Amino acid sequence: MTSAPRLKANALSLRIPEPKSRPGEMLDFGNLRLSEAGAVERPPIDAEPRDLRELAFGLVRVLNDDGVAVGPWAPALAPEALKGALEAMMLTRAYDERMYRAQRQGKTSFYMKCRGEEAVAVGAAMALNPDDMCFPTYRQQGLLIARGCPLQAMMNQVLSNARDPLKGRQMPVHYSSPEYAVFSISGNLGTQYSQAVGWAMASAFKGDTRIAAGWIGDGATAEGDFHHALTFASVYRAPAVLNVVNNQWAISSFHGLAGDGDAPFASRAIGFGLPALRIDGNDLLAVYAATAWAAERARANLGATVIELVTYRAEGHSTSDDPSRYRPAEEAAGWPLGDPIARLARHLMALGAWSDDEHAALEKQLTETVRAAGKEAESHGTLSSGSRPSVATMFEDVFKQMPWHLREQRQQVGV
Repeated sequence: MTSAPRLKANALSLRIPEPKSRPGEMLDFGNLRLSEAGAVERPPIDAEPRDLRELAFGLVRVLNDDGVAVGPWAPALAPEALKGALEAMMLTRAYDERMYRAQRQGKTSFYMKCRGEEAVAVGAAMALNPDDMCFPTYRQQGLLIARGCPLQAMMNQVLSNARDPLKGRQMPVHYSSPEYAVFSISGNLGTQYSQAVGWAMASAFKGDTRIAAGWIGDGATAEGDFHHALTFASVYRAPAVLNVVNNQWAISSFHGLAGDGDAPFASRAIGFGLPALRIDGNDLLAVYAATAWAAERARANLGATVIELVTYRAEGHSTSDDPSRYRPAEEAAGWPLGDPIARLARHLMALGAWSDDEHAALEKQLTETVRAAGKEAESHGTLSSGSRPSVATMFEDVFKQMPWHLREQRQQVGV
């Protein structure tokens, strides 16, 4: 028996995704899929996922260029609620600036800013119930701030001082707060998705009323945890809101390396039979409306929703990162979807409920609030000076009753 002759073919080639522009090159956001504000339909919460396919490819936007809320997704939020959201976002940014400076001054080892992404966290916090469990990454500081967590507690954790609520056991910015329903942040990217789905399944199994919400970055969607979580969420209809924060850049690498070149991250939900929304993450009203829609669907026992929030990481990945080495310096300023704080302020001004003077006054007030909180937190110690959590705490919080060998070890340490 003879084999068929092999046809002459071109040599195979491998595609290596590259960003549209590098340092020193012209900005190019030509690959960004945009929709007009108000153009995307808002389906009923009980719509079948197979009928929602196009929502994964459009972009839910509420605020137009004039700051006016338009279209079916525009939520009926009172001006006072919007002012509260604006204050939470501005407070988050002021906190960010303070802690970034603290790191540069050697008062903490590490920090990660969320500048430009404040609406992602604050908009979701507004739409969720205060006791819904959140499984964020390290860039959703706004969840804690919007829920009223004291700034000093967050600062103590970053500074790892004697009043660190986590007793020095976590990296800076890896917050955790049972009181404010924010689960412990993990440094292993992607794990929070599996945890969120598992928690949501347990809540449903117990007949509870609380849902879970998880956040993951665009780069971490390439981790197995992302796909494992979507499988369980689909099979068991876990009451969860699963957010993909597409801020265009992972750790020094652009989002195309995680697979956004040919199809949006939101479209990955389609193969799992889950509904997906792709939304403007710098539009607080769009974030609120999409999260509220997904939360209502989860509470009606209709299962999980995947939400891709299109935003931009205005700063480096962390204080260990230099974004000028891999993207144009002016890219943040040229981001087409603008700044979330400026856009919400413009909307309030369009309503006649806000002014430049009020904005400046609030900014000054919040800067002073953060300064006072930082001064108080630093009085209890920093990385470079002051007190630390007691050595005795390393033996605590593992067993309900401390076993004999740990008691013996603690005595040997002399605490």
